[in-house]
Amino acid sequence: MRETSNPAIRQDSWAEVPPMAPAATRSQGPAPLARTVAPSPLAPGASRDPHRVHRVLRKEFPLTFDPLLRAWVLSRFADVACALTDARFTHGHRPGDPPCAESHVDVDAAELRTVAERTAHVLARRLADLPRADLVADYCHWLPAGTVAAATGVPYRDMMRLVRGRAASALAGQCTAQIAIREKALASFLANVLADPDQVAALRDAPSDLIARAWTESLRRDPPVQIAVRRTSAQVPVSGGTLPEGAPVALLVGSAGRDPERFRAPDRFDPFRDDPGQLTYGYGGCPAVLLAGFEAEYALRALFETMPRIRLADGFRPEHTGLVTRGPRNLFVRPRG
Repeated sequence: MRETSNPAIRQDSWAEVPPMAPAATRSQGPAPLARTVAPSPLAPGASRDPHRVHRVLRKEFPLTFDPLLRAWVLSRFADVACALTDARFTHGHRPGDPPCAESHVDVDAAELRTVAERTAHVLARRLADLPRADLVADYCHWLPAGTVAAATGVPYRDMMRLVRGRAASALAGQCTAQIAIREKALASFLANVLADPDQVAALRDAPSDLIARAWTESLRRDPPVQIAVRRTSAQVPVSGGTLPEGAPVALLVGSAGRDPERFRAPDRFDPFRDDPGQLTYGYGGCPAVLLAGFEAEYALRALFETMPRIRLADGFRPEHTGLVTRGPRNLFVRPRG
């Protein structure tokens, strides 16, 4: 994973990082909007509870310059959603956005579904008889790479070497090769479901459309990419002021997904909500978006089918970590109940 000039940001996802603004550019733009200093999403301790920082930014500092990020920060849903799609912002490679079609390889959706189902069940059966397992290390880490390997006809051991060597895009396309992001998204999805016995009961034999809604809800509440960085190509009015032309802008995707102006009870995981939405993926046809959804569905189905009594390990509660990309560090379960 290649580090950028800012060690706090890693370029392993669609959160692509442009060159940092020089001091003269950083001094331009709107004046601070409040009398106190805005908290930084990169401040020490922010990883333990970034949502507290996000709440303050959304309410009091919808537009502020962050010296640690060296960028203007947007935290409200409407502003972040605009920046991810508006032509006045440079765009990273977010799977599902129209420009990503240029890197796609031809895929068969039915074959992707079959591959995801088969791979999930093979991995789940290996864990079914264990007294304790870590779904992050033993399941989520392997499933996304395994499905790509199976779909492209590459031996799994070789795919893992290629993935870690950042060469998988030559085989699977730039979108589908973003395996680390799908690992974190899958781990958060399983954590959200398994942490609540009511969700386990609701989704155990659920149809595909309900599981898809739960997947979308998890991407909203706990997106794997928390911060994406873009640059303006023109002045852009946003909440709290106007971004200057040529400005680096940090988009707090994790904050946008919990904006109470867009979502009711935004901290709650609720697959049945009537105001769904997520910003991790775009809405165009994309193999990576399809595959991630299939992996989530069959990961859950395989666990329930091979481990009917699965539950979180005694006393364990998932702990999410990370500032730019984020997911559970571990997900300890008792496969046999």
